[in-house]
Amino acid sequence: MTDRGKIDRTFFADHIAPRLGAEREDVTVEPTHGVDFGLLDLDGTGLALATDPISVLPALGFERAGRFALHVALSDVAVAGVTPTHLAISFALPDSVTDEQFDALWTGIHEECESLGTSIVTGHTARYPGAEFPWVGAATAMAACDPAEVVRPDGARPGDRLLVTRGPAVETAGLFASLYPEQLGERGLSPETVADAAEGLDEVRLVRDAVTAAEAGEVSAMHDATEGGLLGAFCEMAESAGVRFEIDESAAPMRSGVAAVCDALGVDPWTVTSSGTLVIAAPPEAAEAVRGAIDARGTPVAEVGEVVEGTGVRFRDEEWTEPPRDPSWDAYAALAESG
Repeated sequence: MTDRGKIDRTFFADHIAPRLGAEREDVTVEPTHGVDFGLLDLDGTGLALATDPISVLPALGFERAGRFALHVALSDVAVAGVTPTHLAISFALPDSVTDEQFDALWTGIHEECESLGTSIVTGHTARYPGAEFPWVGAATAMAACDPAEVVRPDGARPGDRLLVTRGPAVETAGLFASLYPEQLGERGLSPETVADAAEGLDEVRLVRDAVTAAEAGEVSAMHDATEGGLLGAFCEMAESAGVRFEIDESAAPMRSGVAAVCDALGVDPWTVTSSGTLVIAAPPEAAEAVRGAIDARGTPVAEVGEVVEGTGVRFRDEEWTEPPRDPSWDAYAALAESG
């Protein structure tokens, strides 16, 4: 198991995959390393679902923190090409959280769910001794859907074009700029650059982008660029589909402020978490329509490569078969200590 962050493929294969409880015929997408969601087929009605930890960062302001946490939780279901219809959410909060702070947190979550058409159907909320921010719960997002219309996570095929929205490290740069503006200033960044990067945190949302992509044309696979960043997402998608990705780094969008923050942190923007950045594999005849529909939403999107026969990822003239270790955890720990 890695020291920080998600487990790797070997740990999953050795310790988790062989022991998944009872076998059931209604499970059509089961837990798989690098696959965002599971899928049930309940007599012709599909249920896509995914569980994620809830991270609440009080320094963002509780309402903003709630919106951010929600979109991270919903993303893994949205990459199935369907809008999350239901949410179960649990909070194990520190004793210090006031009723007013929780009210602001819940307002952010409720308003975002209401705007997306997502109903909160169950949950648990309590204060517990020993609980501490930011990891204060978990959420399960669900989408009732037609199982035949779900975009499978392992569906990339040779010939597909690869599209990327928003670009690398938008989440990481936005978080660090929001949480540690003074430390970044001490590392040479101007207040304007830090503020610009911080604004990117409010763009960390892909539900509507993913649904728009699926509605615009045939989509083979989609993935959220979380831990390990875009390079990690490419590795996971290629491995699950048994294909090879060839990537042109220069073609990707890059949000202003991101490169400067990552340089100040000493991290590679392509290897750090960027929830809200969407990777799409689509056949050539559909890729332009998908790209145009996302662009019409005002979301930056670009074609960055293609899927070919083979294995792994070709990136920066190097071969990758395993997602890189995400250095944002170490950067976070170092800044938290210094702050």
